[in-house]
Amino acid sequence: MKPFISDAPASRVVFGVGTLSDLRFEVSRLGIRRAFFLSTAAQRDTIAIARASISDLFAGDFADAAMHTPVSVTNAALAAMREANADGLVSIGGGSAIGLGEALALRSGLPHLAVPTTYAGSEMTPILGQTEDGVKTTMRDPVVQPATVLYDVELTLTLPPQMSGVSGLNAIAHAAEALYAPDADPIILLMAVEGIRALAGSLPLIGRDAEDVDARSDALYGAWLCATCLGRTTVALHHKLCHVLGGTFDLPHAETHAAVLPQAYAYNAPAVPEAAALLRKALATDRPAQLLFDMTASFGAPTALRDLGMPKDGIDRAVELIFKNPHANPRPLEPDAIRALLENIWTGQRPDAWRSRSMILRVGAVAGRVSKFWETI
Repeated sequence: MKPFISDAPASRVVFGVGTLSDLRFEVSRLGIRRAFFLSTAAQRDTIAIARASISDLFAGDFADAAMHTPVSVTNAALAAMREANADGLVSIGGGSAIGLGEALALRSGLPHLAVPTTYAGSEMTPILGQTEDGVKTTMRDPVVQPATVLYDVELTLTLPPQMSGVSGLNAIAHAAEALYAPDADPIILLMAVEGIRALAGSLPLIGRDAEDVDARSDALYGAWLCATCLGRTTVALHHKLCHVLGGTFDLPHAETHAAVLPQAYAYNAPAVPEAAALLRKALATDRPAQLLFDMTASFGAPTALRDLGMPKDGIDRAVELIFKNPHANPRPLEPDAIRALLENIWTGQRPDAWRSRSMILRVGAVAGRVSKFWETI
């Protein structure tokens, strides 16, 4: 057994079918007497149900959460929260709503309860990504992580199959990268494999029947596990690419993760044979990159960045930003190789359909350089 350090800041997790009925108890448990709700306009119906369930504890709401947590939106929500004299936050929705809740918790110190309705996973992490002037920056702070997370499977039943698929692949990306994180401990590796397995098995079933409660339960369970992995490990190339692409070109969050995941994994796989073996086990395939690509396509989701709205002349800008503040990565990052990688994601080529001199990995050379990655973390 390799030596390890396990550092596990935890949220209280309430998981089940119909758990939204526990909202008043959970809000009161945090000492909240004036709860301020955060969401997008799409969650108005859920907000109405939640508001009724907590009755007199409702102080107000803000329904203009946006992708990538723009600072301008956070400032507007902060003003509304203060005007409502709120003493606690309840975010209901996906990463946009929960990210806004985290940004407000950081600025105000108020307790935050998150109610996820997708599989994106920001609720289980101390990570906050914020966008200002077209640049997305990320930070880690324990204050950011919600104190309580209430998972209600019923709230995911109306998530369309395509969005369920890309949101689930977003979650898988968290765990896939955790498999080769230098700070992953044995528990994280177990959670990553189990989370990927649960999502890979349930997402196709949801594609056939969006109201399959058992499949939805498995998917939300898998998303919780994968999100926990993200919250307790450092990230590498995949997440760096997605943060740059999303923040710079305002690309949709989950869809970007789904398009990038197969290609980023294919780039790193030869440098992380043990992690690659675990991913093959979790997905029950010898070709994880190809399976992940085919899963994205099977949901009817774009596999190409150009179809998500990224201009081709943005590739050079993305490369520049990636190397301006690069994340540590098991395979060394080289500008030509990353440019070739982005070109392939932009066109949406299946990972085994392209070969480029700049993308060829000399295994012997990498073996001698991978250890340097671990030493620098």
